[in-house]
Amino acid sequence: MEQTVFSRILSTGSALPKQCVSNKELAERLNAEGVETSDEWIKTRTGIEQRYLVSEGETTVTLAVEAAKLALSRTSLSPEDIDLVIVATTTPDNIFPSCACQVQAALGCTNAAAFDLQAVCSGFAYSLCTADSMIKSGNFKKVLVIGSESLSRILDWQDRTTCVLFGDGAGAVILEASSEPGILSYTMKADGVLGEKVLRADGRIENGKLVGNPYIFMNGKAVFKAAVEKMTESGREVLEKVGLKPADVSLFVPHQANLRIMSMVTDKLGINSENMMVSVNSHGNTSAASIPLALDKAASSGRIKRGDILLLQGVGGGFTWASVLLKY
Repeated sequence: MEQTVFSRILSTGSALPKQCVSNKELAERLNAEGVETSDEWIKTRTGIEQRYLVSEGETTVTLAVEAAKLALSRTSLSPEDIDLVIVATTTPDNIFPSCACQVQAALGCTNAAAFDLQAVCSGFAYSLCTADSMIKSGNFKKVLVIGSESLSRILDWQDRTTCVLFGDGAGAVILEASSEPGILSYTMKADGVLGEKVLRADGRIENGKLVGNPYIFMNGKAVFKAAVEKMTESGREVLEKVGLKPADVSLFVPHQANLRIMSMVTDKLGINSENMMVSVNSHGNTSAASIPLALDKAASSGRIKRGDILLLQGVGGGFTWASVLLKY
């Protein structure tokens, strides 16, 4: 009888740029340029206290490589053991080659296929779902999944509704084939009509010229409403699929975008607020990197242990959303 193949998280890793900018420092910079904001304004509305911004020599790829090296160092694996690299990003360093191919080269994962996945802030959750399916297909055994972003490079620093929210960073996990369940259930969904209206960065290069808006546009109120609604529905769905209840969740790791959104979803799902992972205060909204950054912080600090039930959730531009329920 053929044995059922599951996927489980073997290790985690993360990386942040060298430059840490507090709300106070950012407000001073913006106020000097005529953009009114303050530490209190940012913290009250978002829960963000600081963010990390890339400097010269730091890129989406360099952050991804750093996070991946840390994840690898926490295992007995060599780079050659990795047979697939997936990088979730909205901010690749160039049109092509993909960030994943550049990461594969930098790490020496000579036996790995590699590709990028773009689902904005849902990108890491989408990538985990994709990696799980590819492992279960029997074609891959060890997959490096990375979320990495340099969002500060697509921010309009004159728009206080967006520029105070985002930061840069990367997080990684190694997902491996296992005889024991790891990822228990997931759901991925999208609404392209909604995405056009509430959150986008629709600039592109055409015949060597920039066409459209290269900066992030966001309808904050609409995003807030949609995020709470979709994350709540999605969370309930993955729990129901395997017959688990909110009380069974050891740690809830939502997309780290806004503390008010996170808290509202936690409450609507009926998860104990003490079981919600919070790292948005220390790095802001890092899009596809936010979930793995929070997950690595939880793992590194000993907040989670093997056998714990985790609920990971992403929601973002597209409009996209996804939930992953797993046994750590």
